[in-house]
Amino acid sequence: MNKSDNPLSQDFTLLSLLRFAFPSIVMMIFMGLYTIVDTIFVSRLVNTNALSAINIVCPVINIIIGLASMIATGGNAIVAKKMGANERKRANQDFTLLIIFGVLLGLLITILGVVFIDKIIWEFGSNKILYPYCKSYLLVILIFTPASILQVLFQNLIITAGKPMLGLILSVGAGVINIIFDYIFIVPFKMGITGSALGTGIGYVVPTVVGIIIFLRGKGTLKFVRPILDIGVLIESCCNGFSEMVSQMSTAMTTFLFNLIMMNLLGENGVAAITIIIYTQFMLTALYIGFSMGVAPIISYNYGAKNYQRLKKIFNNSMLFICIMSILVWLGSLFGGFLLIHIFSPQNTEVFNITNNGFSIFKYSFLLCGFNIFTSAMFTALSDGKISAIISFLRTFVFIAVGLSILPTMLNVLGVWIAVPFAELLTLIISVIFIMKYRSKCSNKINSCER
Repeated sequence: MNKSDNPLSQDFTLLSLLRFAFPSIVMMIFMGLYTIVDTIFVSRLVNTNALSAINIVCPVINIIIGLASMIATGGNAIVAKKMGANERKRANQDFTLLIIFGVLLGLLITILGVVFIDKIIWEFGSNKILYPYCKSYLLVILIFTPASILQVLFQNLIITAGKPMLGLILSVGAGVINIIFDYIFIVPFKMGITGSALGTGIGYVVPTVVGIIIFLRGKGTLKFVRPILDIGVLIESCCNGFSEMVSQMSTAMTTFLFNLIMMNLLGENGVAAITIIIYTQFMLTALYIGFSMGVAPIISYNYGAKNYQRLKKIFNNSMLFICIMSILVWLGSLFGGFLLIHIFSPQNTEVFNITNNGFSIFKYSFLLCGFNIFTSAMFTALSDGKISAIISFLRTFVFIAVGLSILPTMLNVLGVWIAVPFAELLTLIISVIFIMKYRSKCSNKINSCER
């Protein structure tokens, strides 16, 4: 391929930049939508206690997804590297070993989770009211753990096998199937929160079965073969993908802290309120995540090509887009926050009132988070994963944990709502400091930060 034929080599305007990132933006927004629809079903068609229960056991799900992502991303790099070195047989052997390891890990989690399910639920902050909901939901999720892990593995490795569109279809398909079966099990079958968990589990199974069929047929660049037990491959995979595990663990810990504090302050209604806000935040920030994912390869390409003038233009256009969208998202949350909350909970209920009061403060985080998300992605694209990881870890865990440790003791519930805007503000300061600290490097490489 000639350099001029590569779509990454074009001189991007703001419009063409948005056009290039559009598929990633749509995918992330869609993922945000089907995630929020899932919780709306539980909140509206079961009750808000069931919604609170999902958030109580959510850290367990974060840990499972974190382990799966660790194996998937770390192992993906190993398999792709050996494919690039034309070691196809060994790539297939390592691929098969990773799949078997994922299944065995899933079965181990299922067994341990079922044995210790009561202890897990109580340790993660449940009370007597939420306990039955937590157990009904978590038990089903644990049973489907092997499928959950395989789904993540296949979504990553199918792309490596040269079928990126199929990977996207599987991701979107899993969400659509989840929504459909959620409705079927909750409404016609009246299975309550158990039905929601079962719908989620089936959403894991379908892409897993498709992945197994694809790799059993062996018509692509990857296929199942007799593996070689190489512990080094498994260790290297876990080390390579450890940052993914850290990210999910950070989310699990902050969710646990939010649940613990809100349970102590306002009981199960407080947990329901923070659950609504967390899922609403995920939907509204999906735009920034999708844009950052879409722009990252353009930054990496021009960084590798040493085209620093274009990098400066890409950076400036990206910041312009982030700035405009931050204001629009904030205005949308300012005038439409009431409607968003009403989707989850009927008006004039205690959960609605708690959430509405919190969202009036929480919405200020939307003015800042887009810059932090993009800055972290930008440093990753510039091959500076260390700075990217620091920004991400501070934003998703450290500053939130500090805020939740200090602010509620001084401001009560108000401190809980301030914690996330507080974390975003501190992260923005750190991001600017990093850019300023390396402005000579930026000046020479991307010309984005002028003296």
